[in-house]
Amino acid sequence: MLTDTEIAVGVHYLVHLDEQDLGDFSSCEGLGVEVVLESREEGGNNGFVWQFPTRLKYPNIKLTRPVSKQTADKIINWVVAAVSGFSRGTGHIEAKTADGETVAKYDLHDVIPVRWTGPSLNADQPKVLTETLEIAHNGFANTASKY
Repeated sequence: MLTDTEIAVGVHYLVHLDEQDLGDFSSCEGLGVEVVLESREEGGNNGFVWQFPTRLKYPNIKLTRPVSKQTADKIINWVVAAVSGFSRGTGHIEAKTADGETVAKYDLHDVIPVRWTGPSLNADQPKVLTETLEIAHNGFANTASKY
């Protein structure tokens, strides 16, 4: 039985990149880190292969939400501003409950836009129009702090 009342059920994700509020997203994929290992075989040792950590890899983050009047403009303006000066910015993603309480916060270093995908417009298949923003980053900050 779950006893933690701060579990992120029905969450939305608030995104700030380069001090610009890009608003709420309904889906956030790709938060993570991978330790890249290098394998070394030792002569005379047939029982195992040595594994050494070499670096950290961070996957791209994909943020998705329904389209509204202001959503595409905010993202496109941020992408154009980020690429025209090509400076890597900072950002954070907050997981919030339906009541607006912050469950977790992820601070990102060196954020750059990778791709924005607008909605697929098809009159034959009426559905909620969504947009997706894909960003790359070079790591997290404040991983020891708890929100």
